Amino acid sequence: MKETEISQLGEFGLIDRLTTDVKLVNKESVKGVGDDAAVLEYKDKEVLVTTDLLLEGIHFDLRYVPLKHLGYKSAIVNFSDICAMNGVPKQITVSLGVSSRFTVEHIEELYSGIRLACEIYGVDLVGGDTSASVTGLVISITCIGEGEKENIVYRDGAKPTDIICVSGDLGAAYMGLQLLERENKVSAGQKDFQPDFAGKEYILERQLKPEARKDIVRLLREAGVKPTSMMDVSDGLSSELLHLCKASKTGCRVYEEKIPIDYQTAKMAEELNMNLVTAAMNGGEDYELVFTIPLTEREKIEKIKGISMIGYMTEPSLGCALVTADGQELEIRAQGWNAF
Repeated sequence: MKETEISQLGEFGLIDRLTTDVKLVNKESVKGVGDDAAVLEYKDKEVLVTTDLLLEGIHFDLRYVPLKHLGYKSAIVNFSDICAMNGVPKQITVSLGVSSRFTVEHIEELYSGIRLACEIYGVDLVGGDTSASVTGLVISITCIGEGEKENIVYRDGAKPTDIICVSGDLGAAYMGLQLLERENKVSAGQKDFQPDFAGKEYILERQLKPEARKDIVRLLREAGVKPTSMMDVSDGLSSELLHLCKASKTGCRVYEEKIPIDYQTAKMAEELNMNLVTAAMNGGEDYELVFTIPLTEREKIEKIKGISMIGYMTEPSLGCALVTADGQELEIRAQGWNAF
């Protein structure tokens, strides 16, 4: 297939090609791509705004991350932030910095992932920008969401005795990254190398194609449960717990045997001789939701599939600790992802 240099189209030609058939699905999106600014109209709702910057070589490695998967993940990490506020993502803008080694077809592949995420989650692509870059690929996405004022959940609402809950399972995305990095190293200099992904599809998907837990937000709402505090697990459970405790002025106790871990995650940790609980607590990029609920809501949570109760909030003087299977208390430290 003949590839097209971006310079042949220019900035506006590229934008037209990437967005020519974008259709708006949300009534709040009055005007999308094609004017100087998007026009949004929200009535009787709070507007939530989040943004993420992804840099080649810092946040992703194109030696083993397909562009379509990267586009999908770039959108999902923003959707997840809106879900972490108990809100619903509605619109995104996408800005790209692109170096000369990328062609139009490369950017179309990236956009196909972004647009797939938008289609699945019912989010409108309403604008953005493109520019030349001398440092590889730069992706900046801003997401706008909505939430009823009385239903928005912040980090600072937890109280001592509140139960700590987490959706899904933890550590899988980190183990998927370890798998990709291992196979990438093994393949160096080898022609026709076939990576060994058999039996590891789940952890691979959790790294390359994560999902935002919009479903958990819906299930909590249907059950009549409003969390007292909430975050998404992007930098690792340990970091997020410390954020919640700091904002809410509490301590916490989390039980090692209660942390939900998938079988493939455990097998990969064993294969790499890594500590499984450390991976689950500090790996990051799971994009699950960690939240707290009052004790009175326990029975409602027990009826929702896919949510684990892993501990409880305490008085701040007790600090933040992981309780091991043999009853030891280990101080929780922020050892997750740090871009710096």
